[in-house]
Amino acid sequence: MALRSTAEAGQPRANHTVTLDAALGRKVAAEFLGTALLVFFGAGVATVSFGFRAYGSSVAAGVLLTGLTFGLVALALVALLGPISGCHINPAVTLGAFLNRRISIVDTVAYWIAQLIGGLMGALLLLWVLHASPFYTRSRIGLGANGYGRLSLLHVSGSGAFLTEVVLTAVFVLVVLGATSKEASKPVAAIVIGLSLGLGNIFGLPIDGASLNPARSLGPAVVVGGVALGQLWLFLIAPMIGAVLAAGVYLLFHPRATGSPVPGTGDLSARSSLTMSGADEAEVRRAAAAEGSPAPRPTGSVPPPGSAGPPPGAAGQPPGAAGQPPTGSGGSPPGGAVGS
Repeated sequence: MALRSTAEAGQPRANHTVTLDAALGRKVAAEFLGTALLVFFGAGVATVSFGFRAYGSSVAAGVLLTGLTFGLVALALVALLGPISGCHINPAVTLGAFLNRRISIVDTVAYWIAQLIGGLMGALLLLWVLHASPFYTRSRIGLGANGYGRLSLLHVSGSGAFLTEVVLTAVFVLVVLGATSKEASKPVAAIVIGLSLGLGNIFGLPIDGASLNPARSLGPAVVVGGVALGQLWLFLIAPMIGAVLAAGVYLLFHPRATGSPVPGTGDLSARSSLTMSGADEAEVRRAAAAEGSPAPRPTGSVPPPGSAGPPPGAAGQPPGAAGQPPTGSGGSPPGGAVGS
């Protein structure tokens, strides 16, 4: 999704120094803002629906409203922040993009930090707003945190919640990778991603509160504390495992859809030995042409017309042949020997 734009990032550096993208600060700010807004609106509606029990006599209405809220917020954020950072707003999505070589390791770590801090800030902002209500008690109403056991509407066990998060996150990340590929239609990507997140939340809310996003789970759990904080580990690990599975399945069905190689990423570049070891000559030429460097010429090939020949004394040239004019039979110049 997010690719480096600086020309210097593609140049090799001595001692393996890392070149930072000049636009990385803007991308990190976008990820921070997007994750904070996702947690604020999504966890906010979850708190109103299930904490205050505003769903009335129909739990299904609360599940549907909360799931659609997450989906609609994601749809709006993808349209707003997608051109800036790709709008991952989810460490699992960022991991899937990294495994498909769409983002560098430096951007990946920066995105994770921004997303986790953004999720915490969104939860703190939500707590600040809810404290304005005299009916709000953090220990009783909570903050839309995820959980299993007695924190689950269905009282699902920890193993059931773990499996649910792995499957739902894998499906969601797989949809994101497909919707943001080069072959996909970009105008509908936001709609597809938003509907997929809404569907995942509608299914997972009665089970464990539907995380699909470690940053979404981190903020409310840290702010509320207690049992929710003790169960946080599951919602940090399971979605990341789901992202790894999604990246593997995507590469299985799209073996060449690894995204454009990110310049300056070392072994993730198309010039790495791991990538080049099984490449044929045609792929070598295409990779060299894409980077603006001359394509390697196979050994013993004839240089193209108009190109400079090998220097005198080069390998494969007979001694003393440098600068000699073409000769006819018997080694004499064309037209007979001069002065005969």
